[in-house]
Order: sequence, then C-alpha cells, then structure tokens
Amino acid sequence: MPFSDRLAALVDERESQIVLGLDPDPSRVWPQARAAAPDAGTPAQRAAEVVVAHCSALIAAAGPACVAVKPQVACFERLGAPGWAALVRVADAVRAAGLLVLADAKRGDIRVTAPAYGQAFLGGMDTPFGRVAGVDADAMTVNPYMGAETIEPYVETGRGVFVLVRTSNPGAADFEEQELAGGGLLWESVARTVDRLGTNAVIGATAPHVVGRARELMPRATFLLPGVGAQGGRVEDLAPAFAPGRAGGLVTASRSIARAHEEHGGEPPAAARAEAERLREQAWALA
Repeated sequence: MPFSDRLAALVDERESQIVLGLDPDPSRVWPQARAAAPDAGTPAQRAAEVVVAHCSALIAAAGPACVAVKPQVACFERLGAPGWAALVRVADAVRAAGLLVLADAKRGDIRVTAPAYGQAFLGGMDTPFGRVAGVDADAMTVNPYMGAETIEPYVETGRGVFVLVRTSNPGAADFEEQELAGGGLLWESVARTVDRLGTNAVIGATAPHVVGRARELMPRATFLLPGVGAQGGRVEDLAPAFAPGRAGGLVTASRSIARAHEEHGGEPPAAARAEAERLREQAWALA
C-alpha cells in the first residue's frame, strides 16, 4: 500500500495527526531510562542503551495518541556504531507499536549518492551476502538544495518523502525567503517542484504566515509541521494544512512531549501521554 494510503488509514483509525519526535540526549533521559544503563561496555554502548530505553518508554507513553514517530537521526549517529544500532532498535519498537517510522535524516546529495541514502533509511539493499535492511523507515526527510534530480531516487523507493520547503528554525528566512530574479521566493520554487514530483513537504509551524500559500502551491502534499511547543508554534495557526483532509497535515512535537513533566509536573510517562493527547485533540478538532 502506498505511504499516503497507509498514513490516511492510520489517521482515521487513531483519530490523530500527531507525530512524536525523538531527539534523545543521554544526559536528559527519563530516570527509568538512566537506570537501564549497563555496568559494562564502552561509553557509546552504555549511552546507546539508555537512549533505547528512553525512546521505548516515550513510545509506550505517548504513542497511543500518535500516528508516527520521527527519530532525529543525528541524535543517534553521534553515538557512533552503537547509536546506529540503537536507531534500528527504536524503529523496530515504533513498528511494534503500530506506528509509522519517519526518519528525520534531511539528506541531500547527487543522484549517484542519493540511492545509497535511500537504501540506508528506506528500502534496504540486496548484496552478494544477503539483504541489508537498514532502518527500513516508512518515510524520511530530504534536503532539496542540490536540485530536483537529487529527490527523485527517494521517490523511486515507493516510501514517503518529506522535502524541506519552509523550515521551522529562525534562520530559515536567510535563504528560503530570498526573492528570485524571476519573481517569487526560493521556498515557493521548491514548493512547485514538490508538487510536480508528487512528494510531501516540511512546513514549519513557526511560520504560520506561509501555511496558506504553501497549500496553494502544493494542494496534494501532506505537510509535516515541526515546531509546535518548544519552538513556539501553535496548532491553532495551522488550519490551511488540513484543507485536503485530515491526513493533509502532521503536527510534530518533540521536547514539549518528552519534557512535559518539567513544565507540568507528574511522572514523565503520564505527563508525556497527557501532552500528546492534548495536541491530538487540538489538531483533530481543527481539521
């Protein structure tokens, strides 16, 4: 089943458009995860075990209010080989919970190299020694700034592709909102390419002024909407994203869920579940 159909079915089944972001920091894990640290092993191996325990606990707590989980790949890769193994284990835990895996990898490279990234994160590859599965994610984020040809190999995998169009970080305007000599803004040109290729788009929830325009340019795309919560984005500002239907927008939150207990009190799992459920109700009512 195509990614878009699987996503739409899960959105309807769970009455949710929430994506749980995982940005694990070994120094800021839940207490129950820290207790899982093994006594032996290298620092990277011990940190990776704690990260897996933390992410697994977060998935168990907040996952019932979500449709997908978005691991930030860099947070795993910085732990070296144990971190990559931890990413694969976390992806397995996401699938076991009945959720989609959206690898936040933001890769972008020439057409010769792009298929290798796709194999690492999406489809795996056959080798003379057997099949290598990689992360086997359902979707991933892609950086488009080396041209449309660099996006096409990801599309060819048949998995979901979310292209960075107008991102949530404060510096996004430095380049993405630059005016082009032929008229319009750079991000708008990327949006037109996304529409032509039939992919999906990353539209920052911290830039609500662009959501309506983005929907005009990409009427078919699903919008991944990062930046709600800790970055200041608000669900109530995102209504145009849901114009094509309930699966037209995916609201993603990371720190605001993982660290909900720091703001609202209570045990971390219960606070995370409550915050994810609050966001789910907000988005569902809006859509």
